[in-house]
Amino acid sequence: MRNETVYDVAIVGGGPAGLSAAVWLGRYLRSVVLVDSGDPRNWEARGINGFLGLPRVTPQELRAIGREEARRYGARLVDGEVTTARREEEERFRLELRDGGTALARRVLLAIGIKDVWPDIPGLEPCYGDTVHHCPDCDGHEARGCRTVVVASGRKAVGMALDLTTWTREIIICTNGAAPDISAEHLAKLDALDIPVLTEPIARAVHRDGVLQALALRNGLQLDCERLFFAFGHYPADDLGVQLGCERDDEGLIVIDAHYHTSVYGVYAAGDIVPGPHLAIAAASDGAMAALSMHRGLVPGERKLEVGG
Repeated sequence: MRNETVYDVAIVGGGPAGLSAAVWLGRYLRSVVLVDSGDPRNWEARGINGFLGLPRVTPQELRAIGREEARRYGARLVDGEVTTARREEEERFRLELRDGGTALARRVLLAIGIKDVWPDIPGLEPCYGDTVHHCPDCDGHEARGCRTVVVASGRKAVGMALDLTTWTREIIICTNGAAPDISAEHLAKLDALDIPVLTEPIARAVHRDGVLQALALRNGLQLDCERLFFAFGHYPADDLGVQLGCERDDEGLIVIDAHYHTSVYGVYAAGDIVPGPHLAIAAASDGAMAALSMHRGLVPGERKLEVGG
C-alpha cells in the first residue's frame, strides 16, 4: 500500500471563507489542501461592498489576493471539483475529485457556498452584479433613491421590500405571474408604505449595456426600473454535507455550533453554506473562526490546560 499524504485539514471551496481558513490554518502551521471548483456564487458581481479596506474589490481580485496569501502560508491549492466525501476512520476523511485525484485529511471544512434560484426573465443576466442583485444588505446602498422592483412572492417579497426602504421609497413588488401569497397583515404594511404588488408576468428586462432601464410586462406595459432585487430561494452548491451526514436546516444550510463544528465529528462548515448573513466579510470571519476551532481541536491533550485547570 503506497504512502498517502494526510493533511491536517481539507477545505472544499475557495471563496472568502475557505481562503481565510487556509490562511489562518497556515499561520497555525497546519498542513492544508484547498479544493476549489472555480464557480463562485457572486462571480458576475462588479464589486464586493463593505469589505473593510478593499472598497468595491471584485470577486476575482479578492480571490486572487486570498489565493496568493494562502500559498504564502503553505496551503496547497487544487483546482477541481470534489464529487465524493467520506470518513474512513475517526480522524481520516477521503475526498475524491472528478479528475480522479484524492485528498486525505484529519478534518474537513465545507466552505462550498450556495447557488441562487434565478427568476425566469430574459435579458436579466447581463445586468446582474450592476443593477440587478439578490442581497439588499450587500447592494441596497447603491439603490438609494432609485426606482426599484422586487421580484419575489410571499414573505420573501415583503421582507426584501421592507429592507430596501432603508435606501429608497420607490419600490414595487412584482411576483412575475406567481400568486402573491401575502397575508392581509403584510399587505396592510405594504399599503402604508405605498408599495404596490403586481402579478403580471414579466416578458423581458430592458437594458442598455447591462444597465437596467425597465421591465416589459406581457400585457404590453413597461415598468420603469433602475434597480431590481430578486428572492426565489437558494440551494447548496453541492451535496457534500448530505454525503457526510451533516444536520441541515429547512433551507438546506448546514447547522453548526458556536465553534463552526457540524453535527459530524471532524467536519466543520463556514460561509454562505451556514445560517446567517450572506456577506463576504462575514464569510471571511467564519473561515478564520473555523480555523481557530479546528487548530484547537487538533492540539494534543498534553499541550492543553484542562477546563477549570
